[in-house]
Amino acid sequence: MIDINPIVIFIAAIFTSNILLTNFLGMCSFLSVSKEVESSFGLGMAVIFVTVITAAINYVVYYKILIPFDIIYLQYIVFIIVIAATVQLTEILVERFSPALYYSLGIFLPLITVNCAIFGVALFMIIRQYSFIQTIAYATGSGIGWFLAIMALAGIRQRVKEKMVPAGLQGAGITLIITGIMALAFVGFSGTVVIQ
Repeated sequence: MIDINPIVIFIAAIFTSNILLTNFLGMCSFLSVSKEVESSFGLGMAVIFVTVITAAINYVVYYKILIPFDIIYLQYIVFIIVIAATVQLTEILVERFSPALYYSLGIFLPLITVNCAIFGVALFMIIRQYSFIQTIAYATGSGIGWFLAIMALAGIRQRVKEKMVPAGLQGAGITLIITGIMALAFVGFSGTVVIQ
């Protein structure tokens, strides 16, 4: 196990090692859903929830089942099954308690299953040999970092709609430029805390 304070891992996962803006994981839903703040907020909260729950479950499954039974080669399949089941539960809860959010997210809520940011968190916890508390701190920080990034992009995109954008940059062009500038801003934090 790596001896890093979980608070340091949490802060680094939000800012210096942001899963989205540093590792560029989870870009598909980030770029697609970030057109409106409301839907971005809902998806961001769902990603935080799914990331934390699946990281905790995958940690227990990996260290209590896969390693003792020497079936580590099944880790990818098992991690994806846990993520899919958690997303299904989240989808049921969102549909039950917030139908408007459920319909505004559309196809992107079930697509959290294939959000590589969530899968990346599960793999990074194994690669970096985090303890359970470190894993929860990393998963929570990564989810919050992803949430902050999508909320920032959604806010900027809503403001940019009101302004004049050259025709060649409208849509995906300006969105990717904004994302690149945001990534540079987060890289500016990289000298403070790094987790590897």
